[in-house]
Amino acid sequence: MFQSSLLPCFAVLAYNTGMMNKEASRIYQEVLGFIRHPVEDGFGSLALRVFAFQFERNPSYRRYCKSKNKTTATVASWREVPAVPTAAFKELELACGRPEKVFLTSGTSQGPAKRGRHSVPRLDIYRASVLPNFTAHLLPDLVELRMLILTGSPALWPHSSLAHMMEVVRQEYGGPDSAYYIKDTGLDIEGLFRSVAEACEQNKPVMLAGITLAFHQLLEYCRERRTAFRLPPGSRIMDTGGFKGRKIDLSQTELYRRYEAMLGIPQTHIVNEYGMTEMGSQFYDNVLADLLNGALDGRTLPRHKRVPPWVRTRVVDPETLEERPPGSTGMLRHYDLANCGSVMALQTEDIGHTVAGGFEITGRAAGTEARGCSLLVEEILRTQ
Repeated sequence: MFQSSLLPCFAVLAYNTGMMNKEASRIYQEVLGFIRHPVEDGFGSLALRVFAFQFERNPSYRRYCKSKNKTTATVASWREVPAVPTAAFKELELACGRPEKVFLTSGTSQGPAKRGRHSVPRLDIYRASVLPNFTAHLLPDLVELRMLILTGSPALWPHSSLAHMMEVVRQEYGGPDSAYYIKDTGLDIEGLFRSVAEACEQNKPVMLAGITLAFHQLLEYCRERRTAFRLPPGSRIMDTGGFKGRKIDLSQTELYRRYEAMLGIPQTHIVNEYGMTEMGSQFYDNVLADLLNGALDGRTLPRHKRVPPWVRTRVVDPETLEERPPGSTGMLRHYDLANCGSVMALQTEDIGHTVAGGFEITGRAAGTEARGCSLLVEEILRTQ
């Protein structure tokens, strides 16, 4: 009798679980289809469906939205979707279900327990957002290129979204002898130096891609040996991360000048990537794509980050978090459909302003500038 009385409950549970899985699959397929074939006027309606899905399936996010009276009944535009500061990923599990992969931010002074967690439900969505954007900005003219990768591999950095991204592009576009140069002992500077010299001797272009700190180490190694390379035409650089508070007094302008002087790669072929663990999509400098598409003459470099079709970026006041007029400076807020399994609307502490087709980053909020974000985190935590 006991077992038979539970059968209807199990049947209802199985039915509800099946319906939830079907709904998740439907929204994920919609996002995947949009990333592969974006339609300009389709973003808004899909963003609202993603918000409704996240409101239903992400408990922490739902409680926060309800505290602000932002529900599926009151939100009429993607611009009204409540944004979550990236710092909240250190405090809460912001997921719409069981993830296929969890990426972790790098450690902080607060210890490993305060590392941000981004739960990704399906890696095929992550891959779909990586490849076309990377292709458009770093390989608009080629289908394959040897990659000298200045990051750890996914085996070495299993929780790094950057390592995962680099492996996706290596598998898709990396020519023979593509390799990672950060090992468990640090940067294999001698191996990297030899590979750069080999590329020059073979007169075959390469892509150097990785973290700015590793590039700086390579530049210092070359300087100490009084060696400057002239990598073959078509070679290019993708750097990311900056110096992250390290005591290295070097502007981006001077860094790129050194890339050109020490490696022989023109600044039109130096592309900075801006991304974050908490976000499924990335942004890239426009310069190489514009040069090869004939929109840049090579003499002037109006460098900015371009926004992919499945993302929207707004600039908000650092204190009030209200949207600022076009061209005004404030904190960047991104709405990323690739984040369909976590939180679509992300409030960063990056300072910048919008330009036609994208935005420029001018710094990082600090002190009173970051007050709005700090209050937002406190507000989210109070709702839990």
